[in-house]
Amino acid sequence: MQPLSFIQNVFISIIAGSFLMACQSSIIKIPPSEHLLYDQGFTGFSEVSIQSEKQIFYLDDTAKAFVASTLEPMNNKNAQMEALVKAIFDRSKLNLLYQGDANTNANDTFHFQAANCLSLSIMTYALASEAGFNAYFQEIMIPEYWTRRAGFSLLNGHINIKILAPRQVDVFVINNRSYQVDFDPQPLRYGFPKKVVTKQAVLSMFYNNKGADAFLKKDFVTAYAYFREALIVKPNFDSAWVNLGILFRLSEYFPQAEKAYQHALVINPDSLTALENLAYLYTFTGRIEEAEKILAKVYAQRNNNPYYHVNLGEQEMEQKRWDQALTHFRRALALDKGKHEVYFGLARAYYEIGELQQSERYFKQAKNKASNKHDADKYQSKLEFLSNL
Repeated sequence: MQPLSFIQNVFISIIAGSFLMACQSSIIKIPPSEHLLYDQGFTGFSEVSIQSEKQIFYLDDTAKAFVASTLEPMNNKNAQMEALVKAIFDRSKLNLLYQGDANTNANDTFHFQAANCLSLSIMTYALASEAGFNAYFQEIMIPEYWTRRAGFSLLNGHINIKILAPRQVDVFVINNRSYQVDFDPQPLRYGFPKKVVTKQAVLSMFYNNKGADAFLKKDFVTAYAYFREALIVKPNFDSAWVNLGILFRLSEYFPQAEKAYQHALVINPDSLTALENLAYLYTFTGRIEEAEKILAKVYAQRNNNPYYHVNLGEQEMEQKRWDQALTHFRRALALDKGKHEVYFGLARAYYEIGELQQSERYFKQAKNKASNKHDADKYQSKLEFLSNL
């Protein structure tokens, strides 16, 4: 990784697929965090209109009627639950485009044409609650996975919903079924552990995502307002502390940035994202030796992660260093041959160096490995473009 490219190489934690946080097996005493905020550095943040919990989970009469009409033909709770889950999936497939940066509330997700899986999960929670079912958010503990957007590395995670029928008085149920509703059902995620997270935690994730959206648009005041709200709701949300640190650093509030990163590491000592960004801060402020030690530790842990090399390949592509990009994409392929993002990277790199036959080959493989129709269609359009050259 080039030491002078640190301004681009920040790792922002978002919930495009969802949110990633390392599992804590022991209780950590976390000091008060209010002093780590820096309101005076973002004049006007209090004027930013932030949706309340009630607004985020609100459903209008049309959405409620959708629930009622789905349940009406049946009296059995398990049958109603199955019908509702099927109706939600059918509606999502017909009307909704999966879009990582579409962070919308439950009602807007129900009506609009694009959403990410956090928004879809919030919508499903609201619909299931309207139906009288018990719904729980589950965080999937997946390895680090990045996407690139607006020149930044976005660390993604994953979240889904578990729905159970409520217990009925005086009814003996031998098999009380439950459904796991997952809007990005990649087989590679099935084997990872998961844990129930609270509605408040998901609310904090939503605010964190909105903050990341504003940050990428360079609207730092709005970004601060949302990151701040995320941390008011959930003070031990380490990823939001990392994002706040990034915001501080790019606003040249360096002492505040270091404190935010260090606080994230108190909450989650295993956060490679916090360590990575702390190293970039040290590089920027001339503490090169400390930065190099941290980066060596981070690299040693990430080197066998294919998504790490995909991300490095994407960074090289942005700098038009095609051969270096190919090196990273090939390393990612050697580590895992099942990820469509790897084939997509190879296809793009080979296209840039003029090897169109190789490019077409890898676009075909990317399409075959795609986990959803949106990505498959994207790769098909690339193939059609190549065929017309």
